[in-house]
Amino acid sequence: MKIWIATGGTGGHVFPALSVATELVSHGHRVIISTDGRVKKMVRDGAPAGAKLACVWASGVGAKSRLHQIIALSKIAFSAAALTLRFAFSRPARLVAFGGYASVPAVFAAHVWHIPTFLHEQNAAIGRANKFTMRWVKTLMTSFPTVSGIPAGTSARVVYTGLPVRREFLALAGSPIPQQGKLLVTGGSLGAQILDDVVPVAIAAMKNKKIFVTHQTRPENVARLQKFYAENKIHANVLSFIHDMAATIADADLVIGRSGASTVIELETIGRGAIFVPLGINPDQAANAASFAHLGGGFAIEQSKFTARWLTATLTELFDNPSRLAKMAQKSCVPNNAVNLIADEITK
Repeated sequence: MKIWIATGGTGGHVFPALSVATELVSHGHRVIISTDGRVKKMVRDGAPAGAKLACVWASGVGAKSRLHQIIALSKIAFSAAALTLRFAFSRPARLVAFGGYASVPAVFAAHVWHIPTFLHEQNAAIGRANKFTMRWVKTLMTSFPTVSGIPAGTSARVVYTGLPVRREFLALAGSPIPQQGKLLVTGGSLGAQILDDVVPVAIAAMKNKKIFVTHQTRPENVARLQKFYAENKIHANVLSFIHDMAATIADADLVIGRSGASTVIELETIGRGAIFVPLGINPDQAANAASFAHLGGGFAIEQSKFTARWLTATLTELFDNPSRLAKMAQKSCVPNNAVNLIADEITK
C-alpha cells in the first residue's frame, strides 16, 4: 500500500511520524514523507531505508505580524495546490498527518481526491492547525484519552492511540524508581528559566540535603547553577544536554519540567512522578499536565504559583516519604503501543 506521511515544524511532530514510517516500511508498505525545510535534514537522517521524501513550502501562522501571516498562508496555499496537482497523477492509498502547519497542504490535497486521511494530535488540547484540518479527515488519533477543543459536530472518528516514543523509552517501561533521592530537572529551553530560578533556591531551603540533582539548563546558565549548588552543599550535576534522556529519567525518583506532549508521554511510558509547570502562553501544555495529574502521577502547577516556598514544602514531603514517590511512579505508568495502534488504524 502506498502511504503518504505529512509532518514538519518541530521534532515533536517529526519523531512520531518517523516511528510510524519505520513500522509501515517494515511491513512492506511504500511510504512517502513530506516535510518543510525547517526539519528536512532531521527527516532525511531519520527516515527508514526505502522511504521517499517530499518537501513542502510552509511555516507557522500564529503569533506573527499580519504581513508574516499573509506570507505563511500564501506558502501553505501554494503547497496545497502543488500537492493537489501531484496527487492527480500519483495518488497514495492513505494519508496520515502528524500535525503542524506543514501538514495542512497534504491533508487538503487528500480531501480533494477523496483519499482516506488520518490525523494525529499530540496534545491533550487540539492545536490550531489540526483543528482547521479536522473538517477534511476520516479519523483523529490522539495521544491522550481525552482531548479538548475538538470541533463540535465533527464527522471524524476519534481514536485514542497514544504517542509514539523512541525505543529506548519502551525498553525502560515500568522501571522501578531507584529510591535514592534523585531529582531530575529538565530546564534546557528558553521558556524554562523559571525552573532555573526556583528549583535551586527551593532545594537550598530544604533541611534534608540528601538529594542528588541532575539539572539540565541552557549553556549560559551552567556555571551559575554549578556555583550555587556547590556553595549550598547540594550534590548536583548541571549540564546543557542529556544524551540519554530515557536512562536519565529511569534513574530519577522525581522529575520537574515543562509539559510538552513528548515529555509527558515519555514519563508515562517509563513511569515517573513529576511536577509539571506548564508554559503560561501554551494551553496545550496546561492540558497535558492536567491529564498527567489526573492519573495521580504528580502535580500540575501554574507558573505564578510555582514558588520556592511551595516547592520546598512539596519536595520535603515527597522525599521524606519514598513510598509516595513509588506510588506516583506506578500511577503515572501507561502502556505505550502507539506505533502499532497507529499503523493498524491506517492500514485496516
